Amino acid sequence: MSTIFNKIINKEIPSNIIYEDEDVLAFLDISQATKGHTLVVPKKETESVLTANDDTISKVNIVAAKLARELIQIFDAEGANILTNANEVAGQTVFHYHVHIIPRYKKEELKFSPLENDVDIEEVYEKIRNYNKDI
Repeated sequence: MSTIFNKIINKEIPSNIIYEDEDVLAFLDISQATKGHTLVVPKKETESVLTANDDTISKVNIVAAKLARELIQIFDAEGANILTNANEVAGQTVFHYHVHIIPRYKKEELKFSPLENDVDIEEVYEKIRNYNKDI
């Protein structure tokens, strides 16, 4: 499965690469949610964080944290969202695992508001505990 990220990794299309090592590549998102919005991707193709192995997840997240600290300094941001979307229902549009670093300058730029719902948190907790006895 070839994605636009594979083309960026293989330098087949232009991009604004800001970090590269043997396993990870980071480049500016073409759709800047905020100034400095960056994507961090493993060079080895895997569909999402749900299919990536622990080593890949670790390498990507170490780079994401390092770059987030640097982007906050460079752009005088107040913080950053560091996130990934897993599967289409969660907003994933490119099916190659990637982490977004979105520098934040003011609270209202992006909203992640809780929805009002009738979810019983104790029921959710028990279902998780029954599934994973290690919790």
